[in-house]
Amino acid sequence: MKKITLLLLTLLLALTGGHAAQFLFVGTYTDGKPDKGIYVYEFHPASGALTLVSTAQNIVNPSFLSLTRDGKFLYACTETQTPQAGSVTAFAFDNQTRLLTEIGKQPTGGDNPAYITVDSLSRFVITANYTGGSLSVLPLRKDGRPEAVSQLISFSGKSMIQGRQDQSHPHSAVFSPGGAYLFCPDLGTDQIHIFSFDPEKPQPLTSFGQSSLRVRSGEGPRHFVFHPDHRYAYCINELGGSITTYRYHEGFLYSNQRMPAYAEPRDTYSGADIHLSPDGRFLYASNRGENTIAIFYVNASNRRLTLMGHRSTLGDHPRNFTLDPSGNFLLVANQNSHNIVVFRRDPLSGDITPTGTQISVPRPSCLVFGTYEPTQ
Repeated sequence: MKKITLLLLTLLLALTGGHAAQFLFVGTYTDGKPDKGIYVYEFHPASGALTLVSTAQNIVNPSFLSLTRDGKFLYACTETQTPQAGSVTAFAFDNQTRLLTEIGKQPTGGDNPAYITVDSLSRFVITANYTGGSLSVLPLRKDGRPEAVSQLISFSGKSMIQGRQDQSHPHSAVFSPGGAYLFCPDLGTDQIHIFSFDPEKPQPLTSFGQSSLRVRSGEGPRHFVFHPDHRYAYCINELGGSITTYRYHEGFLYSNQRMPAYAEPRDTYSGADIHLSPDGRFLYASNRGENTIAIFYVNASNRRLTLMGHRSTLGDHPRNFTLDPSGNFLLVANQNSHNIVVFRRDPLSGDITPTGTQISVPRPSCLVFGTYEPTQ
């Protein structure tokens, strides 16, 4: 009987090709010199364990990453936080050999790209150039290689906090559900810039409707995420230490709520990253300085937030974090303590608890998951 059962299991695995593989791509800072910069780990979804499988070599500060929908190509902001520099570097990923291969590189035309995104059709990559105060649009070839910048949009203005808001500082570029619009929080001018996106045009971005939404002075909007219902969005404000909830409709945003993200008031804040659980019931935010993850319950009717609590990130400077595809784990990149910590997430309460898994990575700054179906 046992032999028959084993034979059936073997046959089933042969027919299905086995289980999907999950990989975690880690972007880092390399102290401004060529070094190992991107680390690839296989993620084990039953336990949350991570196994290093490869690295990408001779890269300068690949601090933020974006993966195409099919997982074949990875794009990195490179030469970030280096004077008068900034580039996009493209990699092909082979999930069988588990290797990244560099396939192209282009300058962004704007200093210090802090965020990169790729549209759903893999026709363009867009970078938010923090120091350059601009957005760069680079067309993509069918083989994944980036071409020279086809559109560069520069911003002007400032806001109230001297030294941090003396000029424009775009900090992210996020597509709307469906991809018809792009939203760009600008930490320096306290605005969210809004564009229509048409992938059929060589210059796909045009100002839309209200063009930009001005937020409360001194907030410093940073990262932005849409709710799975597509009717609400959330922005973490770095300088205000807060989260703003917005109602969303066809390119327009309407402020709905502002919530403090830190456990205690501070003289200065440094809010960093923001993510929703896959079911949209909980929102998470990382707070540097305090080194916590804030946990919020999302109201089912109006999507307003209720603070549930804070959990230590077990490290210093949680610049970036992510949830695994199942939503059962939350992983935090603590940049200054050089560690990535894995937490198990309770889908009912939203709470997170350490699994005991920690990995050492030099200056981790971005975490991106990719899922790959087995080869038939």
